[in-house]
Amino acid sequence: MRRTLLWLSAGAALLFSTGTAAAQEASQVAPETAFVFNTFLFLIAGMVVMFMAAGFCMLEVGLVRSKNAGVICLKNIALYSIAGLMFWFIGYNLAYPGEFNGVLGFAGAFWNPADEAPLDTGYAASSDWYFQMVFVATAASIVSGTLAERIKLWPFLAFVAVLTGVIYPIQASWEWGSGWLDNLGFSDFAGSTLVHSVGGWAALAGVLLLGPRTGKYGPNGEVVAMPGSNLPLATLGTFILWFGWFGFNGGSVLALGSLDAATQVADVFVNTNIAAASGVLGAMVVSQVLFSRPVLPFALNGAIGGLVAITAEPLTPSLPLAAFIGVLGGVTVVFGTLLLDKLKIDDVVGAIPAHLFAGVLGTLVVPLSNPEASFGVQLLGVVSIGAFVFLVSLAVWAALKYTIGIRACDKSQEDGLDRAEMGISAYPEFSLNGAADVTATHVSTGPDTGLAGASA
Repeated sequence: MRRTLLWLSAGAALLFSTGTAAAQEASQVAPETAFVFNTFLFLIAGMVVMFMAAGFCMLEVGLVRSKNAGVICLKNIALYSIAGLMFWFIGYNLAYPGEFNGVLGFAGAFWNPADEAPLDTGYAASSDWYFQMVFVATAASIVSGTLAERIKLWPFLAFVAVLTGVIYPIQASWEWGSGWLDNLGFSDFAGSTLVHSVGGWAALAGVLLLGPRTGKYGPNGEVVAMPGSNLPLATLGTFILWFGWFGFNGGSVLALGSLDAATQVADVFVNTNIAAASGVLGAMVVSQVLFSRPVLPFALNGAIGGLVAITAEPLTPSLPLAAFIGVLGGVTVVFGTLLLDKLKIDDVVGAIPAHLFAGVLGTLVVPLSNPEASFGVQLLGVVSIGAFVFLVSLAVWAALKYTIGIRACDKSQEDGLDRAEMGISAYPEFSLNGAADVTATHVSTGPDTGLAGASA
C-alpha cells in the first residue's frame, strides 16, 4: 500500500511538473500564436475586401448602358491599381503617422514594412498595410459609379490619385490614426463615414460640376429613364459586395488571437448579414408602396445601404437593432434616390444614397448601442469629414474641369464611351458596324427611381 502511494505521489508530481512546463511553454508561445492569427485575419479579410472591387465593377457594368460597359471595366481595374500605388507612395504614412515623425504627422514618402519588433504590434506590418489599402480602393470605387457614362477617363483617374493619396488618408488619420476625432471619442468601427461617406462626398462634388448625362432630364423637368444593360450582372455584383463586407467589417475587429476576438468577429459577421438582409426587404417594401411593384435596383442598393449603415458599429448592436439599422439603410436608399432626381442630380448607380446618406445615418446611430459614443461627437465627425472631403474634392474637380476638362461631349455620350475612350465595344457582336450600341431611352410616365436600370 505504501509503495502504491509512493508511485501515485511520484506520478502526480511528474504530471504537475509536466503541466507547469507546458503552461510556461504555452505562455511563451502565446504572443506568437496571437501574431499568427492576427496576421491571418488581416490577410484573409484583405483578400475578401479586394474581391469587392469585382463587385463594384459588375454592379456598375450592369447598371450602365451596354455602350459604356467596357470603359467601366477599365476604370475599375485602373482605380484599384492607382489606389494601391498612391497608398504605398504617400497615403499610408499620412493616415498612420505614428509618433508624428516628419512634418505635420507625415512620416515621409514610400511606406516600408517595419517588423523589427513584430510582437509589440501583434501582426505583420505588411498585413496591416494591405488590409488598409483595400479600404482606400473601396472609397474610390464609389465615385466611379456616380459619374459613369459622361466622365472622361484620364481626368477621373487623376482625381482618384488625389483622393486615395491625400484626401482619404488625411481624414482617416483624424480617427484611425489616433487624431483629434479619436481623442474626442468619435467612433466609426469599419468606415461608414471614413470610407463610404468619403466616396459619396467626393462623388457628389464631382457630379455637381460634371452635370447629368445628356438627355437625362427633359426640357420640362421630366426624368428620362436610361435602363441598365444587365440586371443579372448587377445582382451578381451585389452578392459579391455582400460577401466582401464580411471581410470589411469582420477584419476591422483587428484581432483573432484570443477567445474574445474570435467571438467578436463572429458577432460582427451575423450583425452584418442581418443588416444587409433587412436593407433588401426595407427597400422592396417601400418601392412596392411607392410604385406598386418591387424595383430590383432598389433591392440591390437596399442591401448595400443596410451594409453601409451597420458598418459604423457592427459589434455592439443586438440582432433586432442590427435589423432596424439595416431597414433604415434600405429605406434611405429609396428616398435618397428620389431626392436626387428631384434636384436633377444624376447618380447613375445610386451610390450617393447608398454610401453617403446611409453612411451618415449609420454613423449617427452608433450611440444607440455603443455607450462610449455620443451623438454630439458623432455629428461633429460627420460634419467635419464631410466638409473637408467635399470642399477639397470640389476644388480638385474644378481644377480638372477648367484645365483639361472632365465631361465627354454629347457625340461621345451618344456613341458611348467605349467607342470614344477606347475605340472598341464591350459587346462587338451586338454593335452596329463595330461601334458601341446606342440603347434606346424613353420618357418615364411616373416618378423615376434615378437608377440606370430602374425606370418607374
